[in-house]
Order: sequence, then structure tokens, then C-alpha cells
Amino acid sequence: MDLLAHLEAYVATVDESSFSRAADRLGIAQPLLSRRIKTLEAHFGGLLFDRSRRQVTTTELGLLLLPYAQDVLDRAQRLGQVARSARQAQMRVVGVPTGCAPVALARVIRAGTERGITLGMRELPPAERVSGLADGSLTYALMRVPPEHAGVRVPLGLASAAPPDAPEPATTGASGRRRAIHLEDLRPRRSRATTGELPAALPILTLTEDEVPYAQDRLIRAAARAGLPKGLLRPAGPAATALAETLAGGAVLLCAEPFARQHGASWAPLADAALHRGYDVQGARGRRGPVDVPGWLAVLLAAAAGAATGAPDTARPGSAAADASARLAARG
Repeated sequence: MDLLAHLEAYVATVDESSFSRAADRLGIAQPLLSRRIKTLEAHFGGLLFDRSRRQVTTTELGLLLLPYAQDVLDRAQRLGQVARSARQAQMRVVGVPTGCAPVALARVIRAGTERGITLGMRELPPAERVSGLADGSLTYALMRVPPEHAGVRVPLGLASAAPPDAPEPATTGASGRRRAIHLEDLRPRRSRATTGELPAALPILTLTEDEVPYAQDRLIRAAARAGLPKGLLRPAGPAATALAETLAGGAVLLCAEPFARQHGASWAPLADAALHRGYDVQGARGRRGPVDVPGWLAVLLAAAAGAATGAPDTARPGSAAADASARLAARG
């Protein structure tokens, strides 16, 4: 017995005091409604309606059961509404690098809301974004890939303590453009005022986002080619601690420009594009293959990660300069 359908017939008949009007209200034939009432009476073991009179009246048993029947129908209706709302507002979790600007992530969330999609941002290190897509806890994620094979490129540079009263970094050339930093520039120089000993070089701190095997290997080999002292590169640990050390002038921090600017640090890009970050926006693997990533989502996630826009040809993958740098980094 479909209990809900039978209770609907019962409550409608009570409300209308007529089998025919109740059947019309429910959009069913009167004989079907009568059968449902009789089945319900057999189930409860008593008459729900007095049929001996010209007008249908509700029996004492019918009146006793009426509020409970209405409660069951109301709960069933609310249950259906909750289920529909859950389906429509199912959250899709997006794995993003730590340190993304909150205002950029807010744009992603708002864009999803405008399209009827609830997006939840989750800042995770690279390895956890990989495992999140694999186990289904993430729907989409920005995945680290070598920059020469990436759909999204994020220039990396070095953040340092900003000079007093100088909003722009000190590495600005005569043309007004920021001069890119070569790792060779970081080698200690002999001081004229000393006995000729090399001053200690500032350590280069790396964030968790850049502690992926291929990126670390490239950076270590590039530092060795540039003649930097061993041990100059070291993991930053917590980002807040690394920023504090950088802003105090005790280190430089390898990071993207939005991250540096967000915290008041000076920043200049690395000349070697093979050391920049590369990302692909990927979807979790379902039964029929990877989940398709909407184009609007990919664009906004790229911006949130600090992707390059309007980069000159010399920095674009496929250009002679970028390809040469990438080949050198890959070969060591």
C-alpha cells in the first residue's frame, strides 16, 4: 500500500466532504479514491466515513486519526523540499593553493552562486589537492604541472622588505618596467669596505606550494648553476613566519606577486620562466571520466592563483626565450 497516496485520499475527502470532489482535487478517478479509502479502513480496522447519509461524514475514528494523517503528509512534503534543495545547492569543493587572495576567491564563489552552483573553497598544499581529486573529496582543483606544459602560468619572483616610502620594488629599470631577477644576481659580492670577505647572502625561503619534487629539483639545479652557496634555499615553514622574516629583512621569499603585495612586501619576477608555477584546472574522476571544468571557473581560478595576464612574448611558453630556459632547467 502506498501509505502517502492513501492518506492524501483520506484527508482530501475529509476536507471536501465528498468523494467526487476529493477525486477531482487529486486528479484521480472516483472509484480509485473509494478503493484507497476502503484499503485504509481495512488497514486501521474501522470505518473512517459514515456512508449511510446523503452527505459523507467523518466517523469518530476518522476525526481521531485526522491530525496524525495531516502531520505525516506535512512531514513528507517538507522532506521532499529538503531533498530538492540539497540537490540544487549541493556544494562543489574546490582545492586551491594556500595564500590566494580572499577577494579573488570571493569572485569565484559569487560567480558560482550566479549560476546556481554552491562552491566551497579549500586551501590545500599540492599533494593534498592530488589526493582530494582522487578520493572525491574535491570536485575541482588547481593542480601543479611544469609551466611549459601548463594551461595556467603564475610568475614567481622574490619578495623582500619594501624600502621606506617606496611602493614599487627597487628592481625597476629606466624604462619603468620591473627588471627581472636572475639567480646569479643573488650571489654575495665582495664588499669594498671590508677585507675582501664575502658577506653572507640572504636565505631564499620556499613556500609549501613550491615544495613539489620537480619544482624543487629545478630550483636546486638552477641555484647550483648560478653559483649560489649550498644551503641558501630552505623551506619557509608557516607562511606567516616566513613573511615576518622577509619583512624584517632577514630573508627573501619565493612567491607570486599577489601574495607579496597583499602583505606589503616588495617583489620582482624571476627571469627563468622554467621556475615559475604551472597549473591545470582539473575535475574529479567520475564513473564516466573526469568532471568537466566550466570555462568561467577555470578563468577565475587562474586569476585567484595569480596567473599572468598580458605577458610579453619572451615570457610565454613557446617563445624562444621561454623554451630555451625550460630546456635548460629540465636538463639541469
